[in-house]
Amino acid sequence: MNITVSQLKQKYFDFFIKKNHRLIPSASLVPENDPTVLFTTAGMHPLVPYLMGEPHPLGKRLVSVQKCLRTDDIDNVGDGFHHTFFEMLGNWSLGDYWKKEAINWSHEFLTRQLDLEPARISVTCFAGDKDAPRDDESAEIWRKLGIPKQRIYFLGKKDNWWGPVGETGPCGPDSEIFYDTGKTKCRSNCDVTCQCGKYVEIWNDVFMQFNKNKDGSYLPLQQKNVDTGMGVDRVTAIINGYGDDDYRTGQFKPIIESIAALSARKYQSEDRKAMRIIADHLRAASFLIADDVEPSNHQQGYILRRLIRRAIRYGRLLGIEQQFCTIITDKIITLYGDDYKELKTKQSLLKQQLDTEEMRFSRTLDRGLKEIAKLPHIDGKAAFNLFQTYGFPLELTLELAAQKGQSVDRDQFQNEFSKHQQLSRTAAKGLFKGGLGGQTEIFRKYHTATHLLHQALRQVLGNHVRQVGSNITPDRARFDFTHPQKLTPAQIAQTESIINSQIEANLPVKMDIMSLSKARNSGALAYFDEKYGQKVKVYSIGAFSKEVCGGPHVGFTGEIGGVKIEKEEAVGSGKRRLYLSLK
Repeated sequence: MNITVSQLKQKYFDFFIKKNHRLIPSASLVPENDPTVLFTTAGMHPLVPYLMGEPHPLGKRLVSVQKCLRTDDIDNVGDGFHHTFFEMLGNWSLGDYWKKEAINWSHEFLTRQLDLEPARISVTCFAGDKDAPRDDESAEIWRKLGIPKQRIYFLGKKDNWWGPVGETGPCGPDSEIFYDTGKTKCRSNCDVTCQCGKYVEIWNDVFMQFNKNKDGSYLPLQQKNVDTGMGVDRVTAIINGYGDDDYRTGQFKPIIESIAALSARKYQSEDRKAMRIIADHLRAASFLIADDVEPSNHQQGYILRRLIRRAIRYGRLLGIEQQFCTIITDKIITLYGDDYKELKTKQSLLKQQLDTEEMRFSRTLDRGLKEIAKLPHIDGKAAFNLFQTYGFPLELTLELAAQKGQSVDRDQFQNEFSKHQQLSRTAAKGLFKGGLGGQTEIFRKYHTATHLLHQALRQVLGNHVRQVGSNITPDRARFDFTHPQKLTPAQIAQTESIINSQIEANLPVKMDIMSLSKARNSGALAYFDEKYGQKVKVYSIGAFSKEVCGGPHVGFTGEIGGVKIEKEEAVGSGKRRLYLSLK
C-alpha cells in the first residue's frame, strides 16, 4: 500500500469516529499554564485535566493528531527515525473503554485498515515491579489476536511505563507495538529491544490507572484512561516500504530535494545526516515560531535558537554559503499549511525571524573560524569548546582539522560532551520537579485570576486587549496580551483594584457547554480558534467575565484571596506581559 500523510490521518480519524470518538484540534506546542515542561510532548498533554476527571465538552471518547516537540532527541536527529517536531495520532478513553477495546482496535487498524502483515508485528508489555503488577491482561489480549508468545516481550518501567511527565501525575503501564522493517538482523539475538532499526515502534497503548504522589507512592486513579500514540512520520514510512527512513516520505521529500539543490549534493550516506538535521530542525523551528516562540537565550526561545543554529551549521557543512532557512521554510509551509493555518498566517513573521537569526549566527560562525585559525592544535577539548561556544558540530571541526593536517581525539571530545549533558540534565531537573500543572488549588486560584485580569485590562486599556499567552507556577501567574505601549503606574493600580474588588465580591464561577458560535454570540471571549473543538466550555464569573476555556477554576472568586501585579514588561512588538502574585 502507498499512502500519504494526509490519507493516513484521515483513515485514522474515520476509523475512530466510527467507534464513537469525537475529533479534537491540535493544541499549541507551548503548553498553556503548565510550567513543568517547555513543550507539548505528547497528545495527552493538553488533556491532563480531563485525564484527572474533569469532564471534556466532547465526551469520553476523543481522537486527534497533536503537534509535539521533544528536546531529548536533538542530538540523535540525523538517523532515519529520530525527530524533534512530530505529529502524533491518538485516541483516548476518559474513563470509558479499557485494554480489550484499545488493543483490539489497534490491531484492527494496523492489519485491516493499513494492511500491515500480522506476522511482522511484535509487542511489549509491562513486566511488573513493586509499584504495579505484571500486565498479563494485555499480553493475553494480544495472544487471542494471534500474536504468539515468542513475539510478546515483558519489559520494565524504563520501556513499558508511561509518565508522569514530572515527579507526580497520571501514569501507568503501556503496551508498545513494533513492526519488522525487513532489515537483516544485526546479531543473532536481535529483537525489539535493539536500536539497529530492524524493529520500529509504531504505536503505544498507555493504560493510565495510577497517580504518582510526591512521596513516590502509586495510587489507583478513580478514572481509568486509555491514551494512545502513533507517530505519523514513522508509520507513513513503514507503510510505503521506506523501513527506518522517515525522510523518504512525501512530507520530507520536497524539503530534502530543496536542500540537495542548494548544496549540489545528493541524499546519500555521507550527506544524509546533515540533510536530515536541516529538514527536521527547520520544520520544528517553523512550527515554534508559528506558535509565537521567538529565538532567545531562555527556555523555549533557547531551544528554538539552538535548532535554527544547528540547521545552519550543517548547511555550512554541506557547502551552502547563502542564507537558506526561508527557502526551506517555504517548502514546509506548502506541505503543512493546509492542516496548520498558523503557518500561513505567520509566514512573514517566520521569514523575518529566520532571516534575522541566520544573519546573526553567520557572524558567530565567522568568529569561530577565526578562532580556529589561531589554534596551533585542535584536540578533543578544543573541539568541544568550539562546539559549546560557537556551535561547531564535531564533523565540521574534523573537516577543518584535516585541512590543517591534524586529527581530533574523538574520545576526549565525547568525554567533555558527556559532562556537558550531565550538567544540562541536572539543571533541567528544577523545571520538571512539580509534575503536570493544572490540578492544584493554587493553580485554580491563579487560573481564575487571569480571567479577572483579562477583563480588567480590557476595561482599563480598551477592547483591543486580547490574551496571547499565559503561564502559571506555584509562585506567580504570567499573562501576555496585546497592547502597543507600556502601562502607566496608574493603569496598573487601577487594573489591580478592579481585580481585587471582584474577588471581594465573591462572585460565583459557572461553567456551561455550548457550540463555539453560541459562545461568541453570548459575549464570551475566544481567541485561540485553532484549539477549539465543536463544543466548548464557557466560564462565567458573575456578570464580570465570560471566556471560552478548558479550566479548572475556583467555585467563587473569594477563594482567590487577593492579588498583586508585580511587574510589567514588553515581550515583542505590540505585546506586553504582566506578572501576578497572590496576596
